[in-house]
Amino acid sequence: MALDRIAVVGAGAWGAALANAAARAGREVALIARAPAAVAAMRASRESPRLPGVRLDERIAVTGDMGELFGADAVLLVVPAQALRSAASTLAPAIRPGTPVIACAKGIERGTRKFMTEVIAESAPAAVPAILSGPSFAADVARGLPTAVTLAARERKTAEALARALGSPTFRPYHTTDLRGVEIGGAAKNVLAIGAGIVAGRGLGASAAAALTTRGFAELMRFGKAFGARSETLTGLSGLGDLILTCSSPQSRNFSLGVAIGKGEAPAAAAHGALAEGAFTAAVLIDMAIEQQVDMPVAAAVAAVLDGTLSVDAAIEALLTRPLKGE
Repeated sequence: MALDRIAVVGAGAWGAALANAAARAGREVALIARAPAAVAAMRASRESPRLPGVRLDERIAVTGDMGELFGADAVLLVVPAQALRSAASTLAPAIRPGTPVIACAKGIERGTRKFMTEVIAESAPAAVPAILSGPSFAADVARGLPTAVTLAARERKTAEALARALGSPTFRPYHTTDLRGVEIGGAAKNVLAIGAGIVAGRGLGASAAAALTTRGFAELMRFGKAFGARSETLTGLSGLGDLILTCSSPQSRNFSLGVAIGKGEAPAAAAHGALAEGAFTAAVLIDMAIEQQVDMPVAAAVAAVLDGTLSVDAAIEALLTRPLKGE
């Protein structure tokens, strides 16, 4: 499978970073932005406005032309999880049948409870859905700092071909056919990262942070297994690896949201204009957990704080006073 021409839809920080990664891998890359003003600005500055100070590789063509999709061998769909259905529907007429479309968002669609590859399958039925996730910050990937991620597609040969197409000495995709495991790891860890941020913002200490991350990972494992994910995926880069990264760094928008909430800011204002995917995923994650009878007290506490039904102090007390039990 020759995957020489890559289209990246979405020119935010993560889209620009992945475009740079694909260019470093030797691919011909089109970075597609919707707004004409954004296209003109990026062509002039060779930077994404969402990633100032990091230049776009000179081999990347910045465009607003969706027609570029028809000639693409693979498409990276780099839009927020809750906007993915609309974006996939828009690009569907422009892609050739059998073209891999890789979701690069970490979330679950609210209302439908669909995972990202399910949304692609419904919205762009001629596409081959895939998912990319793992412990990665846009600035690191864009600058060419060493990063490893997981890339999943239903067919092994497709996953391998996509990993080869995007892989380089500084960007290493591990391939798998476990779509669900990769999707669950990315979605659930965002919710747990908000919890870790609340712990940091409240000044509860490193011991509490370690406890929350560890017990949160146990919840992620239980949820993943209930939905058919493989244990090796959940303990890999897109599960445990991503959880460790986002539960420990202010570069994570989910962690930073939690820090602001922990310091007393209202959840609705605490993101300060940044997109924290976990804030949209928390409620649907808990609804799905309840439906499958999966116990997720940490994630449930985060969801309750976000929707205003529980204060931070009440959430902490509820977690600390749960009945003692075996690990």
